[in-house]
Amino acid sequence: MRFDERFIDELKARLRPSDVIGRTVKLKRQGREFVGLSPFSKEKSPSFFVNDDKGFFHDFSSGKHGDIISFLQETERLSFVEAVQRLAGEAGLALPAEDPQAAEREAKKQGLSDWMDLAQKWFAANLRRSTGKAARDYLEKRGLPEDQWERFGLGYAPNDREGLKQALVQRGARPAELVEAGLLISPEGGGKPYDRFRDRLMFPILDTRGRIVSFGGRAMNPDDRAKYLNGPESPLFHKGATLYGLPEARRILGAESKNDQSIIVVEGYMDVIACQRAGLPAVAPMGTALTEEQMERLWRVSHEPVLCFDGDAAGLRAAYRAIERGLPLLKSGRSFRFALLEGGQDPDDILRDKGAPALRQALADTRAFAEVLFRREVEVEPLDTPERKAGLKGRLRQAAGAVQDKDLAEQYRRDLFDRFDALFPRNQPRAVERPWTPGSGRGRFGPPPMQGQTAEGAAAMQSLSRSIEPVPAALAHGAIDDPERLDDHLEAVAAHGFGDPALDGLAQELVRLRLSGLPLDSAAMRRHLAQSGHDALVREVEKAAAKSGAPFLASDKPLAEARIRWSQALDASTRVAALEQALASAKSEAHLVFDASAFARVKAERDALRRAIKTGTIWDNSSAS
Repeated sequence: MRFDERFIDELKARLRPSDVIGRTVKLKRQGREFVGLSPFSKEKSPSFFVNDDKGFFHDFSSGKHGDIISFLQETERLSFVEAVQRLAGEAGLALPAEDPQAAEREAKKQGLSDWMDLAQKWFAANLRRSTGKAARDYLEKRGLPEDQWERFGLGYAPNDREGLKQALVQRGARPAELVEAGLLISPEGGGKPYDRFRDRLMFPILDTRGRIVSFGGRAMNPDDRAKYLNGPESPLFHKGATLYGLPEARRILGAESKNDQSIIVVEGYMDVIACQRAGLPAVAPMGTALTEEQMERLWRVSHEPVLCFDGDAAGLRAAYRAIERGLPLLKSGRSFRFALLEGGQDPDDILRDKGAPALRQALADTRAFAEVLFRREVEVEPLDTPERKAGLKGRLRQAAGAVQDKDLAEQYRRDLFDRFDALFPRNQPRAVERPWTPGSGRGRFGPPPMQGQTAEGAAAMQSLSRSIEPVPAALAHGAIDDPERLDDHLEAVAAHGFGDPALDGLAQELVRLRLSGLPLDSAAMRRHLAQSGHDALVREVEKAAAKSGAPFLASDKPLAEARIRWSQALDASTRVAALEQALASAKSEAHLVFDASAFARVKAERDALRRAIKTGTIWDNSSAS
């Protein structure tokens, strides 16, 4: 008897693993998991874990891992069919009726699957032969050692139109079968079928039960029109329902001692491999945006999968497409989080450049679905008029309405409107009216007041009456260009600003916006500053910063280095403020105690830093670090 995947999924959904396994293994709840002594080996300390949420068990003592079906196969020596039949009886699920045609289709699929296994072995052998040198060089360049090739089933398809075809026909395959499996291409105009994959690094694609259903190939020739090529739809392979790397990701989740780990969705084969080598349960769609079927499959493994995208414009567009497709499917306990990688690096780059801990840290920094949804709607257009603000509110209402779960839709509406209110506080001070003077603007009453100008914005306008120091301007400019620089220095900036009183109001507004929890990149930060009356000051800051020679503002400076240099300069500015505070305190307490030599040392350090900031030599001054 054959069972399709839908029947198996329904069976698993009806039974809790802890109930099935708990009949033969004494389990004790431990957090969100159950733990007990291994049924596969003798042990005194429990190392056998069962997770109902993720639907599987993992035994650390023997390394065995699986679901309720494989548990019965292992412990009671049942066949797959026998285990399914027993569990179906427990679940009250009727077995599918015998269908001769279905049995014939399953037999045919099994035959195609056998050819897939042989094809993978042939590809793997070619990777180690002289013909696979280019592929081996590529893997070496990508930092993937040879001892990992077998783990991920990698291989190489030579640049030969009939290499695989001849190898499998010699083993008894018929070309028509290989065409149906997606391994060969049958010319539309007639003629002999030929190999689909040629001169490509090969990645086997597995289904949820670990069977090879297709292949993906990465071109070795840079001039090839298709850099990556997947097999076509076939009786084995449904592209929209398959996730590359899912069986291995589930094994990693099962072996993970922490129970809060989520499955991660990345964009490519090598990214999946990089994550899995770092112990992260990653998968990838088949070169397209996530489908509803793939989302449902992810939610069977994790309540809140993490979708990983580059932090650039293209990555955000991909994230926004995922939001569009996933929004109607959200339910209580079923959502997504987003990891937006900065600096144009993908997971494979981070693993090679910085190692597994850095990759794990990068993918742990996630944003909630509602936060990225709000960012998408905010970035549709500038929000500088009442009409555009009303347009944003309408889009937020429409987005919340797209959630089909009514209770969750109401929570989304409240959350999105709370974010809207934080963006445009209702108790903002009214715009500051200024008397009209000749030359101050057109018309009888001068220029209209600025909409939404805050008290800090009004103070900022006053600061334009005198010039801004270049180094403090550079620090402020750096914070506006890359708001994340502020995150480790919010307390210092709130207390001391950027070292120029003219920028104190701007510093406070930047801190307020960063603490608001809004998704603010440079463009969004500038829009908010303009709406709160800081736009003129920001322009003056940019002019003054251009005179500073600040290295962290250079366009060719790597982001990580720019952030370090900016932090060093800010620390120097903050140090000046702290020294001045110490000197003032010493003077006020001179009648109690006065150490002249200590006072002189503090004053000398303060003056040296002041000169370095004033002259711009701070960039070369070791005291800045």
